[in-house]
Amino acid sequence: MEGGASYQRFPRVKIRELKDDYAKFELRDTDASVANALRRVMISEVPTIAIDLVEIEVNSSVLNDEFLAHRLGLIPLTSERAMSMRFSRDCDACDGDGQCEFCSVEFHLRAKCINDQTLDVTSKDLYSSDHTVVPVDFTDSPAFDNNNNNESKGIIIVKLRRGQELRLRAIARKGIGKDHAKWSPAATVTFMYEPEIHINEDMMETLTLEEKKNLVESSPTRVFEIDPDTQQVVVVDPEAYTYDDEVLKKAEAMGKPGLVEIYAKEDSFIFTVESTGAVKASNLVLNAIEILKQKLDAVRLAEDTVEADEQFGELGAHMRGG
Repeated sequence: MEGGASYQRFPRVKIRELKDDYAKFELRDTDASVANALRRVMISEVPTIAIDLVEIEVNSSVLNDEFLAHRLGLIPLTSERAMSMRFSRDCDACDGDGQCEFCSVEFHLRAKCINDQTLDVTSKDLYSSDHTVVPVDFTDSPAFDNNNNNESKGIIIVKLRRGQELRLRAIARKGIGKDHAKWSPAATVTFMYEPEIHINEDMMETLTLEEKKNLVESSPTRVFEIDPDTQQVVVVDPEAYTYDDEVLKKAEAMGKPGLVEIYAKEDSFIFTVESTGAVKASNLVLNAIEILKQKLDAVRLAEDTVEADEQFGELGAHMRGG
């Protein structure tokens, strides 16, 4: 490739597994910079809705007001409409006050313990002014044990004893994880280079069955196994390889360098995405791609502006009001 020249690539995505809160997919025909940009956007720039202002009327619980406000902010709220909402700082309907229907959602909580049994105040006790923005329900989650729980109790905010009371009003606003972690829609987003594993069959033939077993067992993850019929070492799960080099070290220790060769495909990545539940994993990926495209359009526009300045000098800057 000549200096200064570039070429266009057409990345491909293949979905391997998809659930409401989990996605696993392949990203091919691109490089690490794009893969990492997508990962970072998913974590810190896809907007969600989270409680940002808490006005406490009555709090006689054991937790102080600031502690409760912090716990409320970390409760994930369904945020499918977040992309269409306004940021409170940019909302002209309320002059940036952040308390109107276009940029905020109002919640109320009223709870009082009137008997000797401890009362659990949970996210289920938060009543929203918008039925599309409510605390995430984890009833359908695999981690939720339906055998021991007759109903979903939600996320515990505080526990009240007899006579204790909690009354508050909360305002939820749109935000991004770059401003505060409570707005991040991702529990975790990771990617790895897809490994390419080659076994030197001729060299493998010189090993005894015991040596083959030692080679297979040297890998901390189940990447290889011995075929029961042919007694040959085969690759069963290349993606289980963690780039630990233990197999390569074992081959060298056996005096067989080059017995196994492992390369990372420079243009192929395997993504694992786990959502907090605020946004479905599929929407998290799609929203991140859309935001990444917007950022690239902004960069391209800026480059066009620079080129215009170079071509027209002060006239171009003057026409833009610069």
